[in-house]
Amino acid sequence: MRVQLITHSYLPERTPPERRWTAFVEAFRQEGWDVDVVAPPADPAQVPGGTTAVDARRRRGPHGERILRTLRLPALAGSRDGRFLGHIVHALAAVPVALRADRPDVLVITVPALPTVVAGWTLSRLRRVPLIVEMRDAWPDLARESGVSAGALSRIMESLVTGTQRAADLVVTVTEGFAERLVERGISPVEVVGNGVPLRQLRSVPARARAAGELNVLYLGNHGESQGLETVIRAAALVRDGAERITVRLVGSGTRREALAALNDSLGGPAQMLEPVHGARLREQYEWADTCLVALRPDWPSFEWTIPSKTYELLAVGRHITGMVTGEAARVLESSGAATLVPADAEVLAACWRRLAADPASTAVDDRGRDWVRRNADLPELGRRFVGLARQAVMRGTAGARPYNRL
Repeated sequence: MRVQLITHSYLPERTPPERRWTAFVEAFRQEGWDVDVVAPPADPAQVPGGTTAVDARRRRGPHGERILRTLRLPALAGSRDGRFLGHIVHALAAVPVALRADRPDVLVITVPALPTVVAGWTLSRLRRVPLIVEMRDAWPDLARESGVSAGALSRIMESLVTGTQRAADLVVTVTEGFAERLVERGISPVEVVGNGVPLRQLRSVPARARAAGELNVLYLGNHGESQGLETVIRAAALVRDGAERITVRLVGSGTRREALAALNDSLGGPAQMLEPVHGARLREQYEWADTCLVALRPDWPSFEWTIPSKTYELLAVGRHITGMVTGEAARVLESSGAATLVPADAEVLAACWRRLAADPASTAVDDRGRDWVRRNADLPELGRRFVGLARQAVMRGTAGARPYNRL
């Protein structure tokens, strides 16, 4: 069988959708499938080392998948609107690029690069193959809450997303909560294949020995509108001059980073703000940290059924987590036994850090997080589940017709 994937991020980038789909592509290949991946050229900002010169010439991925590149306009990447326009360019280019490849037995598109749904729907109809829509975020709900849907183009995009969900042969979500919402809207069939990490590739990071009164707090990830990191910086200002020795560090990039840096400067720089890190430098940050933050702003209802993908990596490396989340994400952290939950309030967050600082044993989580990941979020096992769902979609769609076989 052959599967074709339309995605906005793939190797050599290092992003959550790339990590998920590199593992899923491996699962497809292990089951004997041929795989074509249609993706834009890599964004140097998302590539360790910042260079794509060698990888841009590669037409095969590490598991034998064929990689077909569309277009990327670097000048569009600096803002939310720019990224959206960039996704439109990729989606338009994806149609002719994908049509040059052999006809697949099933087509998969992965969202939240919203314009991808147009390319996916068009290709599935032109090729007359089943379509699987993977919703990694709660779209279009999140678009409305974030203000993306303010204009006519965005409202049209929302209608196209919903229409494609209804037309798809299968919709896959990463959380139970969003799956339930889609079913309530009459969308069917819907299956859940959660996010996760390749556990065997992530070594546990031993807890740092620390004295009472010390605490290193790390936020590592996207600095965007979804995280509400202003609360973290304000909490850092509240603990800066206290008796405890609490250090707060934010590592990463995103659309809100400049505004967050300005807020940090206006408060006297209570938080350290560092550029994104990869590889060995990433492990150094985890070794430095006593607790790691997972944060989502509380005023967007769709975050009740959203789980930040970084959650699973933090659990897998054995870090204590300070969870500034609600709903399904909070339930996951609570069930792991490796987290402390707090509301998105600077004073409450600061008080939480003081309590954790006072008791060095409070951030020692042993293997609880890794055990939870092993049971619930090991990426290779999730990939095998996705392959099974794709096979079912093919068999339903072909009604006994012979699938593609290059021999």
